[in-house]
Amino acid sequence: MAQQQGSYDRFNIHAQLEHLHSKYQGTGHADTSKWEWATNIHRDTMASHVGHYSRLAYFAIADNEPIARVRFNCLQAMIQPCGKPPKKDDY
Repeated sequence: MAQQQGSYDRFNIHAQLEHLHSKYQGTGHADTSKWEWATNIHRDTMASHVGHYSRLAYFAIADNEPIARVRFNCLQAMIQPCGKPPKKDDY
């Protein structure tokens, strides 16, 4: 009985992990490249800045820019935060 319970737990954990990966693209997987991981981290950070008004206000004061300009800059930084993707070898 204990052995059956252990295999069920492993299957359940694997199913939960698959669900997490399908629901949240940024969680990564075994084949996630360094560039993809860094891009996800940068985009999550910029999205957090845009989503928190007080943080935008802080950055606006620090940069002496209007809040709308800071929000626009953050949104622009989300397009390709780590530059162009590296070339993939198709060998």
